Amino acid sequence: MTVLLQYVSQKPMEFGKIHNLDAINLTLPPGAAFNAKIWASVEPSQHPNVFIGGPVWANKDYVGKVYPSTAKERDFLHYYVRQFNTIELNLTHYQIPTAGMIQKWKAEAAGSPDRSGFTYCPKFPQVISHERQLVATEALTEEFVNAVLSLEEFLGMTFLQLPPQFGPEKWPVLEAYLKSLPDELDVAVEFRHPDWFSKAAVWQQTLERLYLLRRHAVITDVAGRRDVLHMGLSSPVLTLRFIANEGHPTDYIRSDAWIQRLKTWFEKGLQTAYLFIHGGGDNDTAPELILHWIRELNKHCGLNLREPVLQPKVVQGSLF
Repeated sequence: MTVLLQYVSQKPMEFGKIHNLDAINLTLPPGAAFNAKIWASVEPSQHPNVFIGGPVWANKDYVGKVYPSTAKERDFLHYYVRQFNTIELNLTHYQIPTAGMIQKWKAEAAGSPDRSGFTYCPKFPQVISHERQLVATEALTEEFVNAVLSLEEFLGMTFLQLPPQFGPEKWPVLEAYLKSLPDELDVAVEFRHPDWFSKAAVWQQTLERLYLLRRHAVITDVAGRRDVLHMGLSSPVLTLRFIANEGHPTDYIRSDAWIQRLKTWFEKGLQTAYLFIHGGGDNDTAPELILHWIRELNKHCGLNLREPVLQPKVVQGSLF
């Protein structure tokens, strides 16, 4: 079952996928108006927490590049946590993790060389978010929450991806669900229905409500849905899902714009950033892009993030 779920989590991301990039304005928008309230409530940190990684560890293309050439699939997580310091844990979208899985994940994370430690960022199960749309999910939610809280110091941000048909009229359902979750569980909400963003007043009110609930908002940067790039914060914690286009030159242009925005936000008081870099497709190009982000963050934001060590892929039959 675990192998199957790892395969599922690698399937190409269709949300916001587009082939004609020339028709899209990929410029990074200004910050949301509500952000001013966040900056007024915090002081800039000399050492913001930055966690950066990808959405999958079970990728055979990483063998010989991210992982040793001798790596077996059962050891992929072992090597992943020694290269990156977080992961967008999509596996939990398809299955509530068992106690055995949690223990294995904790044991592997304990071997991370990062000073700030390794964090898993689990996605809420789709049976809760998509199939039941947060209704009558008490038992499932309790099972999921108890499982991920047992990750203890290795638990980072959890994120609740709402289905595309979940619009602003369902706010009372979302509010009741978020209030039911324990305070010690960090939760970021990913909104996908266009009506959350089509009227500025609705989105402003949504950020205000999340702020009062002490919950966070996911920002998604994907070419085909620029509305979900809302640039709004409901706390001094950023959860960013950056969806690249399989190594297209604009991937790096967009990335560099984000580095400069993060520099500004750190100076204003951003305390923590969870940065999930998707390469697009099967995420084969994600490691190179993550390395670029880390180098540029260190250079422009005065950070000291550890760089992953990537080996050039050897092309079979080539001597040079």
